[in-house]
Amino acid sequence: MINAAIVGLGWWGRTIARDLSQSSLIRPVLGIDPLESGQTVATQLGMRTSSRFEDALEDPDVEAVILCSPHRFHADQIVAAAKAGKHVFCEKPLCTTGAEVERAVTAVKDAGVHLGIGHERRFEPSVIDVRKRFAAGEFGTALQIEANFSQDKFLALPPDNWRLSPTESPVGPLSATGIHLVDLSIAFFGRPKEVWARLSTRGSSFANGDTLAITLAFENGATALLSAILATPFVGRLAVYGSQGWVEIRDRTHPENPTGWDVTVVRRGEEPVTQFAPPHPAVRDNLESFARAVSGESPYPVTLDEMVANVRTFEAITRSATTGRIEAV
Repeated sequence: MINAAIVGLGWWGRTIARDLSQSSLIRPVLGIDPLESGQTVATQLGMRTSSRFEDALEDPDVEAVILCSPHRFHADQIVAAAKAGKHVFCEKPLCTTGAEVERAVTAVKDAGVHLGIGHERRFEPSVIDVRKRFAAGEFGTALQIEANFSQDKFLALPPDNWRLSPTESPVGPLSATGIHLVDLSIAFFGRPKEVWARLSTRGSSFANGDTLAITLAFENGATALLSAILATPFVGRLAVYGSQGWVEIRDRTHPENPTGWDVTVVRRGEEPVTQFAPPHPAVRDNLESFARAVSGESPYPVTLDEMVANVRTFEAITRSATTGRIEAV
């Protein structure tokens, strides 16, 4: 059992704490939050509490930190945790610039600790299955991805929430949901080469935008067309097209409370076949995979190179959304 501190007990920190209450591999023992409300939640969930991040690093019982803090803190917190000998699981986005992620990854490597990332979509059984089938050549050459991950949860946030800030979260739909789709695209296609992105505000008063469209070009010639909207009811969809067929995965509900997926498979010359994939705790699977890596049982399935590519793509998307130009990754 890996003892962990959760840093940040907002919406997603609480979700992780609840998920880990059923884990036999990783256990939250300390909750760090500067707000009294967050500390109250930590106490209710059976954790010791503190307002200081440093207390997690100084606690000999804490082996790992789970960062659910605003992403402007991530790089510094990863570096500090690594220097303290703590393993780090960080919610997305890992960092927002190439310089930040290089500093964070260097610190992790130098300290010999493990780094995990909150991209739970990779751990959904249907995504794992489709990746294996495309890798085996079942659908021919992988050509293109179309994906949409949208929600309207942020409409209930107060205007001063950091998630709506143009300085703390300058391309709101990207850090909220779009970065998951970037990660999935990298998982299928490898390293992105260039990006074009368009950000607008059409269905809200969000200062950092509510509608984002992304075109990603990859070194292998493939393309991803990604959409992330924060002013429409939930939709989650991933379609991967190959030269001999395609697969579409549709979420029935938000990954916070998954109720399963509808998976449609089409092969050339055959009728479409749709099957239901039952709900699965992908968030917990990700964290437990991190715990297995920490324990030396198995390697963590998201590589550091993929994490770096994701952050560099995040940075390029942010530039493109500002300049309106195609930007190199």
